[in-house]
Amino acid sequence: MKIVIQCAGRKKYDAGSMESLSGKPVMFVARPDKAPPDGKHTYARPDDISDDGKTWRERLLDYNKYNAKNNPYGILPAWQLYTNPAYADLVLKFGLGKIFILSAGWGLIPANFLTAVYDITFSGKSQPFNRRRRKDKYLDFCMLPDDGEDVVFLGGKSYLPLFYKLTTRHKGRKSILYNSMYNPALPLGFESILYKTSTRQNWHYECAKALIDNEKLLGAVS
Repeated sequence: MKIVIQCAGRKKYDAGSMESLSGKPVMFVARPDKAPPDGKHTYARPDDISDDGKTWRERLLDYNKYNAKNNPYGILPAWQLYTNPAYADLVLKFGLGKIFILSAGWGLIPANFLTAVYDITFSGKSQPFNRRRRKDKYLDFCMLPDDGEDVVFLGGKSYLPLFYKLTTRHKGRKSILYNSMYNPALPLGFESILYKTSTRQNWHYECAKALIDNEKLLGAVS
């Protein structure tokens, strides 16, 4: 079983990012034109053309391919990027190869993917500069191996459309954990599993702990 968990807004303060050719760090946002200038960063979308002619997404992919060992920018792997301990706890329990992050900025990435700092979210409560809307065009990564293994998704409903899009052809069983009053309407090939909790905000972290602790929920999705 592979576990996909949505990304988080809070990231490590010392996490590294991509840099322009002049050495200025890049902060990736949904609307660079709306981002408040801070004098420290260059703002860009992941699929914008960078100053070397490639998109930033292509450059991040190259960075993972050619610079993973020396890592000159100090970019963190996805499972270490976010401050919530759930990501590290999932990796510790199930292993790096079983955990994937659904990132609003980069797409579906493995836990060990060096992930440049970004401030992009699907949350409706976010600011105009960091809110990704469904109509926005992103060339999202989809790095989940299509090996037929079951997949379970932990995350809020605003992330579900991206999860559906990136995994619709995945051959394995695809389970969506939810905690709302109503069973979500799912596309063909997906199934829902109710996770009962009184927690409403960021309930997926509690759900992750339940999986880690081998509660009955694990048997329902494995």
